[in-house]
Amino acid sequence: QVQLVESGGGLVQAGDSLRLSCADSGRSLSTYTMAWFRQALGKEREFVAAIRGPFGTTLYGDSVSARFTISMDDAKTTVYLQMNNLTPEDTALYYCAASIVWGTTNWHQYSPWGQGTQVTVSL
Repeated sequence: QVQLVESGGGLVQAGDSLRLSCADSGRSLSTYTMAWFRQALGKEREFVAAIRGPFGTTLYGDSVSARFTISMDDAKTTVYLQMNNLTPEDTALYYCAASIVWGTTNWHQYSPWGQGTQVTVSL
């Protein structure tokens, strides 16, 4: 059973960068599509980015494709989300999730999920 744990969130100012991490106690994630979603207060869960090994094929949501980068370490045990030029609109709880399906942005097709890490961007 995959158990995902996110880290790296925090309070930053607009224009700053953050890197989120997601891992499952060192277990390989190479057979899954790994994705980041986010959910702002009062809004629907939004697809951010996904990656699938072994070639690291990526997929991005329209609202972040130019500023965020998803990647996986060489051991395929940790997924990262590098977020640059953050704006207050990026404030949300960011979740990591796994799926056996590639190419889907539908959060219903992802399970399991991590507990989330809060990102807050101030002006």
